[in-house]
Amino acid sequence: MTAASTPSSPVVWRFRGHILGVGTAEGTRVVVGTWPDSPLGAFSDVMVERPDGHRLLLAPTREVADFVTATYRFDEVRIEPVIVDLTARTLTVTTPSLTLAARLGRRRPLGWALRLVPSAMASHPAFCAVSDPIARIAMPGVRTRGTAGQDRREYYGATDVRDVVGVDARWKGRDLGALAPVDPPTRFGFSSTPRRPALTRVVTTIRQAGPGSRPPTMTP
Repeated sequence: MTAASTPSSPVVWRFRGHILGVGTAEGTRVVVGTWPDSPLGAFSDVMVERPDGHRLLLAPTREVADFVTATYRFDEVRIEPVIVDLTARTLTVTTPSLTLAARLGRRRPLGWALRLVPSAMASHPAFCAVSDPIARIAMPGVRTRGTAGQDRREYYGATDVRDVVGVDARWKGRDLGALAPVDPPTRFGFSSTPRRPALTRVVTTIRQAGPGSRPPTMTP
């Protein structure tokens, strides 16, 4: 994965992977991003919003944390190992602060519809801009484009959506309760995940208006 810019062109970063969004009966909402293809290399990170609104980022390295916090808003950042395992039936997360096992269900009708759209088209910022009004109606709280701080704009190009049908989550060893809607919406950025817990396959594109700093592992 590379990025390049000239004095008149934007810097563009693309992250290909999955986003899991779940709520719990205790009131904690969790957003997991797992990115096998990104300018930062393969990594996973976790965004946690506690019932009192406290927002935390769990990031595996300082480089990841610096990039994510330049794009999203948090009250606390923790650098700790984040291990995510995604199979056909489950997504599991293991960190010193959080353990989570999400049981995956069927592909949603929206997922089947998204699979009919060529991936290159679905992930293109222009398509994300056109689909944004539809996403707002179909999935309240969700947006597919918006501002991301640091003169950045962000685009979410979804290519598949599956239900999450159950979750076992513990925060510092304490059970967070049964699966619940992502309600209220999370407040990390301009968009929340779908209210109904879901696993979304996505290409996230971040564009900076002018030449900006690159993640350390990127090549020019």
